[in-house]
Amino acid sequence: MRMVDIIHKKKNGQALTREEIEYVVNGYTAGDIPDYQVSALLMAICFQGMNEQETADLTQAMTNSGDKVDLSAIEGVKVDKHSTGGVGDKISVIVAPLVAAVGVPVAKMSGRGLGHTGGTVDKLESIPGFQIELTKEQFIEHVNKIKIALVGQSGNLAPADKKLYALRDVTGTVESIPLIASSIMSKKVASGADSIVLDVKVGKGAFMKTLDQARALAQAMVNIGSNLGRKTVAVITDMNQPLGYEVGNANEIKEAIEVLKGKEVKDLSTIALTIASHMTVLGGIYSSYDEAYSALLSTIQSGRAIDKLKEFIEAQGGDPAVVDHPERLPQAQYAYEVKAEASGYVTGIDAEKVGIAAMLLGAGRRTKEDTIDYSAGVTLCKKIGDRVTAGDTLCVMHTNKDNAEDARSRLISAYSLGSEKPEEVQYVYEVIGEE
Repeated sequence: MRMVDIIHKKKNGQALTREEIEYVVNGYTAGDIPDYQVSALLMAICFQGMNEQETADLTQAMTNSGDKVDLSAIEGVKVDKHSTGGVGDKISVIVAPLVAAVGVPVAKMSGRGLGHTGGTVDKLESIPGFQIELTKEQFIEHVNKIKIALVGQSGNLAPADKKLYALRDVTGTVESIPLIASSIMSKKVASGADSIVLDVKVGKGAFMKTLDQARALAQAMVNIGSNLGRKTVAVITDMNQPLGYEVGNANEIKEAIEVLKGKEVKDLSTIALTIASHMTVLGGIYSSYDEAYSALLSTIQSGRAIDKLKEFIEAQGGDPAVVDHPERLPQAQYAYEVKAEASGYVTGIDAEKVGIAAMLLGAGRRTKEDTIDYSAGVTLCKKIGDRVTAGDTLCVMHTNKDNAEDARSRLISAYSLGSEKPEEVQYVYEVIGEE
């Protein structure tokens, strides 16, 4: 088998066999195939695409390239959840204890944030004492005992994906549905889940800017799950403005606590309950989405969800008192208000600009090596549809830096104002895949 023949084959729009895909993935991971040849193949895939079987075979080959997590010692149906990334996306922090509270085991591996999107691991580490590293034995014991554990991703989970993603990033081949779908799903399958719920973000602050793009990605990932024997549901949700009112690690933990205590934050509460409902149906706890939604709402109102969060925090070495005393979370030295320069209705909030502003304030990383300030972030005071008068506070910047002008200018430009009230935001667009 020769790499040049495989490149020619894909360049001419032909489907690759499983053996050819395995040859490429294994050879590249081992260092036997050079970057320039894999770059050529990736570009051919970008132009010619991959069919459903090819995409599933690529996912399986990347899954098999490294460690696979064996969760068979955990009782029950293990349902994983993944978000394609967004600003203010603290859904996992809400959903994990909520789903665990009704008996679905949550054995989750999460990543750190990079650029303008935050990572669940960083958010949880803003809780004093919280330990993200557990041994395999501790991880399994926690899930069997209290139904929930969350750790950072294994260093050798789908190593082929890490190599391929780094190459795609510098060769202009990131934007390919089969490559994005297989990248996400290879890590989910390697993580050992029985079923998967995907939160596919769409809008200005998401990687997928249009509903058609989001739908194509969602369908591709559901097809992969089906081909690889994993029940998979994809929920397409809005990212045309940040989720909730808080952006930044400790800020987002505080808001997640409020939602689990029963405060309704419309977009956040709706999307969290939607994701959690599909997870509990896949987990076999409820027979229908409507039954699950109603039961999970009751679980929040009864206090069982917030009790599970406390139990989870304590089990992983964190201070559970932050749930009732959020002032124990890291606090920034400075709070700067960003004022509206005109009057009107908020018609748009560029989530990406808000995320970049939060990063500049210290809440995110430009590179993987950067340290983050858990107390830094942005509190939104106005969201799409709200009426604003010149001089009103649009948002508040939290930082330990004494100069935040760059972040301020980005936040001012993030807000769009109009004379007429916009249509109400749709939080959930579509659900793809059947339970």
